[in-house]
Amino acid sequence: MRQPWVVGVSGASGTPYARALLTGLLDAGEAVDLVVSRAARLTLLDETGLSFRDAHWREDLTAWLGHDGGDVAYWPAGDLGAGPSSGSYPTRGMVVVPASTASLAGIAIGLSKDLLQRAADVTLKERRPLVVVPREAPYPRSTLQHMLTLHDAGAVVLPASPGFYGAPTSVQQLVDFVAGKVLDVLGVKHDLITRWTGALGAARRT
Repeated sequence: MRQPWVVGVSGASGTPYARALLTGLLDAGEAVDLVVSRAARLTLLDETGLSFRDAHWREDLTAWLGHDGGDVAYWPAGDLGAGPSSGSYPTRGMVVVPASTASLAGIAIGLSKDLLQRAADVTLKERRPLVVVPREAPYPRSTLQHMLTLHDAGAVVLPASPGFYGAPTSVQQLVDFVAGKVLDVLGVKHDLITRWTGALGAARRT
């Protein structure tokens, strides 16, 4: 039985994080159900120059990832009757990356205004893993409270905060660090990051 990870892409700046995570999941042979919010399409266009259209999602996804992907199903954000909107639809869990403050708030209060928020709500109620990757700065009190609400509900709040101990030499390595941390939480094997060994300088890339 197919049991995908749901990946929700919201409108916060940071679509490279979503791309790196999708690539990591697909490279690991994982199935993915993808939801891209309306605001995320505008951000993707602004950050990459690429469009993402419901009617042409497969070719647009290929252009975004740079390859033809793998086992990916796409659900429009406005489709509240989609598979991931129901707890009886089998998924392994969900990642919202990047997570805007609006999507984070909507998930925290159970608003379910679109499929991304509804799928996250279902993930929480079914006690499946939910990872939320906010990429905003600074955080107002309301957002911090919403993060705590999600934490208390069982979600993992994983800010897009790359580490530097691996001596990164490119922006992509910083992006991959965050994607790798998400994959670690999901228990998906990857080679996106240089891991700390406990010895100073031992984690440096050569």
